[in-house]
Amino acid sequence: MSTPVALRAPSWRRRAVLSALGATACAPALAQFRVEISGVGATQIPLAIGRFRDEKLGGQPISEIVRADLERSGLFRASEAPGALDEGSTPVMNEWKGRNVDALVAGSVSRLADGRFDVRHKLWDVVKGEDLGGQAFAVQALDLRLAAHRVADAVYERLTGEKGVFSTRIAYVTRAAGRYTLRVTDADGEGGQVALASPEPIISPAWSPNGRELAYVSFETRKAVVWVQDISSGARRKVADFRGTNSAPAWSPDGSQLAVTLSREGGSQLHLISRNGGEPRRLTTSSAIDTEPVFTPDGSRIYFVSDRGGGPQIYRMGAGGGSPERVTFNGSYNISPAISPDGRSMAYVTRQGGGFKLMLMDLGSGDSRALTDSTDDESPSFAPNGRLIIYATRGGGRDLLMTTTLDGRIKTRLLSSGLDVREPAWGPFGR
Repeated sequence: MSTPVALRAPSWRRRAVLSALGATACAPALAQFRVEISGVGATQIPLAIGRFRDEKLGGQPISEIVRADLERSGLFRASEAPGALDEGSTPVMNEWKGRNVDALVAGSVSRLADGRFDVRHKLWDVVKGEDLGGQAFAVQALDLRLAAHRVADAVYERLTGEKGVFSTRIAYVTRAAGRYTLRVTDADGEGGQVALASPEPIISPAWSPNGRELAYVSFETRKAVVWVQDISSGARRKVADFRGTNSAPAWSPDGSQLAVTLSREGGSQLHLISRNGGEPRRLTTSSAIDTEPVFTPDGSRIYFVSDRGGGPQIYRMGAGGGSPERVTFNGSYNISPAISPDGRSMAYVTRQGGGFKLMLMDLGSGDSRALTDSTDDESPSFAPNGRLIIYATRGGGRDLLMTTTLDGRIKTRLLSSGLDVREPAWGPFGR
């Protein structure tokens, strides 16, 4: 049985998508990435992480995963704590102060009688000399990486007061040897599963608000059709299969409907359609191409891309339609809006001197600034806590994924093993 692809939208898409795909069930995926972190944050908490006692039992480097997660946030300067430490230790705080450490993490891994693994950790505030407590997770061997991400989340939240995103998931598309694969993985690009595989391109995965489904577009019938797929079971359903193209799905915040781009009346226009399909309701009526819709977090507005002014620019309007208001004015080519979870910022891609750069706009003031020095950026997507952005770009002759902090200071490169990687989408909290 052949299966889907995902399409992003009409004629401004810089990479042609001409095909369809053959789907597979949600099979396990081998780890594809290692992480490189570059840049220096303005203020970083110096944090020492001890190697978890007996962490080799489960075959996962728990402490290294925790350290990489926290460094990726840009808020921590992490180092390995020497010596034998675990959650039962009583560290001498003055010694750690002398090593210029503000916080200390240690833990252990043990095998339970039922075959699961018990992962424990403890966090200390070295500056205040306080025991900040810890947690324990009993998990199957396959979930040891997830347990490590949850440790990182707990440390991050205890020290910053905000939720961590390390145990969330991302979706992205890889290409190798003429084959395309839609993957769902941990936020660091490791582990996870194959949601879809095909000899034809796959693009534009979009997470449902509850994190259980992905919307995408398939060309398997030689035309673009919007599908929604259950991540756990692999079951899928057609949502939009009308005359012309059906593309650019974006979920409403309550998950009840999707905004899509349809050309069934002749031009590419925005429509709303139920999560289960049915008759769509048209939102825009213009002679332009209107595409790449995205809802604001409160569901009151839709941002989208249109060439109604002569070139592609970003506009917004009420979620039920109405008169669009132009948002971007700098430059002649601005696409791919992504709205931060707090609704205050917009990431997007602009063309500058023949290259394409990731930008961040303060929606209150309208001020924008570049976050990257690269020239082939695409597909920005915010982490659910709004503190990081994942995006696609190109380097070393490869398509690859990066994350960046909102000030652009700390960037993480997810390096694939000979694969081109595009189309990232960061999933919501919870899994």
